[in-house]
Parts: sequence; C-alpha cells; structure tokens
Amino acid sequence: MNPIEGCPGSQTLDFKDKEHKDTAGPEGKIESQLRQWPIQLHLIAPTAPYYEGADVLLTADCVAYALGDFHRQFLKGNSIAIACPKLDEGQDIYQQKIKSWFEDAKINTLTVLIMQVPCCTGLLQLAQQALQDSQRKVPVKSLVVGLQGEILQEEWV
Repeated sequence: MNPIEGCPGSQTLDFKDKEHKDTAGPEGKIESQLRQWPIQLHLIAPTAPYYEGADVLLTADCVAYALGDFHRQFLKGNSIAIACPKLDEGQDIYQQKIKSWFEDAKINTLTVLIMQVPCCTGLLQLAQQALQDSQRKVPVKSLVVGLQGEILQEEWV
C-alpha cells in the first residue's frame, strides 16, 4: 500500500475490492472487515460510492469496543459511519447526512447500533427523524448493546 501524504481523514477510500477473509490469519489475527475510509459521520460523504445501494451501519463510537466480534458479526459486507450523540457537535448535519443516504445514495437498509446508556438513544432519534423527513422509506433496524457486549434489544423501527 502506498503511503498517503498528509492526513487522509477526509479522503474517500474504498476497500471493497480487498479480499476479506472469514477466518483468522497467522497467529489468530482476525482480518478487518472495514471496506471504506473515512468512517466518522462528520467526515463521510453520504453519496460516496460505497454507500450507494448499500446496507449501512450507523454505530455509536463505543459499540465496536463492547462487541468482541463486531467485524465479523456486523461490519462484514456493510458500509459504516460512527458518531457519538453525546460528545459530537453538529447533530443537524448528521441528520442531513442520514437523510442523504436515504434519498441520494438510495441505501438498502440502515442498522443503528447504540449502547444501552441513555445518551446513545440520540443517534437512533437522528436516524428516525431523517427517515421521517425523507421522501424515500428505507428499512431501519435498531440494536441496543449492553456494556459487556450482549445484544439487549433488536427491532425494526
């Protein structure tokens, strides 16, 4: 891989053509299932090619740390964006980007993964408001993750 000059934080990179293995590599190393860059919701372009017609994960920042098998169980084959509804500013921008996924990128589904803590529900609320404001209706699934990685709730909203 060629080194990228400067900070690649906003540079759109698509890794979908990279071979993603299901099995652990040498010495038990588990392959990353990340298919794109960037992943932070402020930095993503909602119409980037990897979102078009995709199944998208919108996940609270802490979720991947709580779920030990996050890559294989949730990330594999999906596009992603991460956000923190408590600490991130510009929530109105988040809502506009989610709406753009629905209307412009014409995503297939949206799965919102949040932690069980009360502040995390704000991320689901943003997605629900964007869906309500959208002309296009997309299936949205919500999963609530416990602090030790158990799935506490799963439902289509």
